[in-house]
Amino acid sequence: MLAHVTQSFAGICQILLCHPNLLVPSLNSFIPFPLSGFRSHSIHYSSGSRSSRYRSISFSLMASSGRSSPIHSSHSCIPATHQPSLVVFSGGTAFNCVAEELKKLTTRVTHVLPVSDDGGSTSEIVRVLGGPAVGDIRSRCLRLSDQSTSEALAVRTLLGHRLPLDAQKSKLEWYAIVEGNHGLWKGVSKPYGETIRAFLAYFQNQILRRSEDAFCFSNGSIGNFFFAGARTFFQSLDAAIFLFSRVSDIPIESLVLPVISTNERLTLGCELWDGTIIRGQNKISHPTNGWMEPIDKGITSCPALPTKIKRVFYMSSEGSNLSHEVFPDVNPTVLEQLKNADCIIFAMGSLFTSICPSLVLLGVGEIISSRSCPKVLMLNGTHDRETSGFNASCFVTAITDALNRTHGNHNCLKNPPNRYINALMVPRDGQIPVDVGHLTSQGIYNVVTVDSFRDPKVGTIFDPKSLIQALVTLLIQT
Repeated sequence: MLAHVTQSFAGICQILLCHPNLLVPSLNSFIPFPLSGFRSHSIHYSSGSRSSRYRSISFSLMASSGRSSPIHSSHSCIPATHQPSLVVFSGGTAFNCVAEELKKLTTRVTHVLPVSDDGGSTSEIVRVLGGPAVGDIRSRCLRLSDQSTSEALAVRTLLGHRLPLDAQKSKLEWYAIVEGNHGLWKGVSKPYGETIRAFLAYFQNQILRRSEDAFCFSNGSIGNFFFAGARTFFQSLDAAIFLFSRVSDIPIESLVLPVISTNERLTLGCELWDGTIIRGQNKISHPTNGWMEPIDKGITSCPALPTKIKRVFYMSSEGSNLSHEVFPDVNPTVLEQLKNADCIIFAMGSLFTSICPSLVLLGVGEIISSRSCPKVLMLNGTHDRETSGFNASCFVTAITDALNRTHGNHNCLKNPPNRYINALMVPRDGQIPVDVGHLTSQGIYNVVTVDSFRDPKVGTIFDPKSLIQALVTLLIQT
């Protein structure tokens, strides 16, 4: 089996090296990919490699097969130049159902996501290959991907597939996929198939080279493996996202951005009000006995925190002092998008492990506080381990403290809450008490109640269509 996989990888490498439309990148190279139906589109990336050298990669994705033009029937019918431009801070799960509905209003959306997740199958990739977590980014990319053709649906199904929990069954299924023998390839044309298999094979090669760290495929995401293969191949997370976006036919106006553009591992930490330090996003939000254990973020699924969370910060992932606080740079593209957005949204999700990690970075609070556009907090419908006992004003305070870096020792701001949030959207019949008096004292007067429904797994959540309509109304009034 191993020899067969290695032979398969050799064949894919030959495609990478010899296929006229799929060339291995070198320094300052120009790479055309055989992705059918895409307009010519060139993007320049500059990212640091493990050796601290910088590589420049230019991509040109060009039409090369029978599809004459991309079909975006599920995208906004409003011309892109007239669509509102939004920046959304979110995690990889709670906002997903809204992200699909949002495409009907505008495709000019920048999705800013953290890359510090260390739970689920993502943790196995990080353990063996290192690098940032890609699970949240992969999840959002899939939600934004095209669904208008049978081939688009086949690609989405393939990249959204998870392997079985059983270790042996998962490994056998993985080999069938990477060798091109699995039924998931049905409906995927040769240009798409060659591109996707090339990076799956490269991922396989990378984990085989680390023989001291046997990789467990249980519950693994094919999309995560594709992402990890592209990231390690290009030594660039931005390049991997760009490739995934084009393979998935995400609208060019839509951006999925890691809040920190890095090829290194990131570790999130938090400080509780009693001084306790917790290391790792998974241990903060939903501790489990092992990475294969199903994750349940509900408040009753794991023990309560000893005290409330005071702040989140980034911790060293290398060296002898792992409790050392580090200060990574924010992705400069995030700052550029914030400067020009028509609306800034703090979406529902895990407050301290999905939203705040994107807000504590230097430069984010400075730009958001300077903008006069609508700045909307979408309130969660239920409590979780991170926000047990919170009122709506507590969410506002947490976001304000994160953007001000109030409880850190460097570059603290003193902006009031209404410099960051000027509208609050609340799901009807949600668990979080809306303490209007405290919100008023924070300078927040615009509180909008939005229709919701009860999800048996996660509780009260926004009705996506009603939420988008409320957002449209807010934008019209502003």
